[in-house]
Amino acid sequence: MNANVTGQSDTPNMMPVAEPQSEPEIVPVAAESSTEALPPEASDTPATEDHTESADAAPADASDPKGLKRGDVLEGKVTNTSPTAVSVDVGAKADGIIPGRELERMNRETLDMLKAGETVRVYVVNPHDHNGDLILSLNRALEEMDWQRAEEYRVSQDVYESQVAGYNKGGLIVRFGRLRGFVPQSQIGADRRRTSETETPEERWGKMVNEKIAVKVMEVDRARNRLILSERAAAKESREARKESLINRLSVGQVLKGKVVSIVDFGAFVDVGGAEGLVHLTEMSWKHITHPRDFLQIGQEVKVEVISIDPDAKRIGLSMKRQEADPWDTIAINYQDGQLVRGVVTKMTKFGAFVRLADMEEIEGLIHISELSDTRVNHPREVLAEGDTLTLRVVKVDIENRRLGLSLKKVNSPEYLDMDWGNT
Repeated sequence: MNANVTGQSDTPNMMPVAEPQSEPEIVPVAAESSTEALPPEASDTPATEDHTESADAAPADASDPKGLKRGDVLEGKVTNTSPTAVSVDVGAKADGIIPGRELERMNRETLDMLKAGETVRVYVVNPHDHNGDLILSLNRALEEMDWQRAEEYRVSQDVYESQVAGYNKGGLIVRFGRLRGFVPQSQIGADRRRTSETETPEERWGKMVNEKIAVKVMEVDRARNRLILSERAAAKESREARKESLINRLSVGQVLKGKVVSIVDFGAFVDVGGAEGLVHLTEMSWKHITHPRDFLQIGQEVKVEVISIDPDAKRIGLSMKRQEADPWDTIAINYQDGQLVRGVVTKMTKFGAFVRLADMEEIEGLIHISELSDTRVNHPREVLAEGDTLTLRVVKVDIENRRLGLSLKKVNSPEYLDMDWGNT
């Protein structure tokens, strides 16, 4: 079985890895004792770390009369161990040999696998070397299995969970088994990029080493030793999974602390523990807000209340204003029909004008077009202008629907003389 895997990229927007003029600076990655990290070659994506017993060391036509060939991954049984070599029966005429040079680089866990009678998978480095020996490698077999697994992840597009192992000038190095995959800067998730505004790679990526990362495999090119990963492609799936988990734990009325992660025309999205909820424009403040950017900034920490949960649509509705005193409570207590108030015209429509109360800026009342004048008015602009300060009469207080009706034409109406006299 030939274990070499070659995959074609299905991501046309993938940023190609540049061929540097000189060897790129890579933060050393702690290698497993069974492998020895080597400096990257021309590619910024050093996927494998140990080629001492490389298949390339064998002649191109190296083969065995019994059908074994370079690159085969076989299952065998350990027959003998010593400090200088391990013998493995793979069904050939003679046992194959794992050389001592490879044993010296193995960690304790791997060495424990090499006991007489244990079954192991090995890679055929050379089926017939100059001494006539069958040369095998355990490390290369594990590596080839990782290449096969990477190809399976590329095809399935499943999310792979790992850790940031290092970085270079072009992006992040991420462990994929014994391989080192590369996440180009263009494929790093938006959340991670938002936290990296400094200029040098050390400042930008250094603090991310050892952080957990979820990626998808985008390109597997065994011949070129390339393994390209994308956090951005996995981000949406990961966010949905986190949101589903969070939704199952949330309840309406729950108060949380969160951070503003994005602002749109109709509101702001707030991260409340790994998932985002929406604070609609109307739920930001009791005061009038023209645009969310006038009130919030990305990165700002806010206190929110959960006001709606839609498990099917995976939506979380949040409110900031409900953590403040409700000004309509004051309206209910202190305002009544017939009362005179002062206000500023904020907006006009064909059906009337909106006025912000002078002593309660959180509240806007409406002067219906029919309440502007005793004569016919076709549009409020015939009588008013935005910014005008007016004395108005309260003609309707609707606390349940949070509506305040005002009148300009009834300010001097005789029907309110007794009330006005009593308030003088």
